[in-house]
Amino acid sequence: MAGVEGAKTHEMTSHTHMTFYWGKDSQILFAGWPGTSAGMYALAAALVFFLAGAIEWLGHRGAGAGCHTPRAVAAHTLRVALAYVVMLAVMSFNVGILVAAVTGHALGYIWFFAPPATEASKDAS
Repeated sequence: MAGVEGAKTHEMTSHTHMTFYWGKDSQILFAGWPGTSAGMYALAAALVFFLAGAIEWLGHRGAGAGCHTPRAVAAHTLRVALAYVVMLAVMSFNVGILVAAVTGHALGYIWFFAPPATEASKDAS
């Protein structure tokens, strides 16, 4: 039994959580990244934010119904691939990454889908 006990001491510590938590010590998308560095965590959150915004931008560009050109298909394929990457990042269960993803989607929607304010709607307010 000494071999089994000795094996337990050599286990790697993991930053993978199965419940939502808040903290910079995490593992997002790749093993060991961002690790325990606050700067790398901020970079990971910024990457997720911009990927979520890019998903909304690609959705806006391909919003034309019935458009099946190779360019539209490529944009849709890229959009779906990026959406899966953001989903996997959120599955790290890190609240900061979740906030970055939701904020990126929300601001991307506002920037790319919201109609511009007109003079008539400003006067009605």
